[in-house]
Amino acid sequence: MQIMIIGLLACLVSALFCYVESFRSGLSAKRWGLAGLVFGPLVLPLFNVKRRMALRRVRSFSCAYLRA
Repeated sequence: MQIMIIGLLACLVSALFCYVESFRSGLSAKRWGLAGLVFGPLVLPLFNVKRRMALRRVRSFSCAYLRA
């Protein structure tokens, strides 16, 4: 029973995180929030790739992007 509660809590936190971060990144917030709710933390690597691709699309592939 406790494992189910922990899993549900992880899915809810993941959904909230994906929703907020996708809103900040200019991605579809509802879609990523729902994906985070359904798949939980498993969707985070896919979200990071999609966010990076959107950033590259805006800044173009020839520009260098350095994070300090």
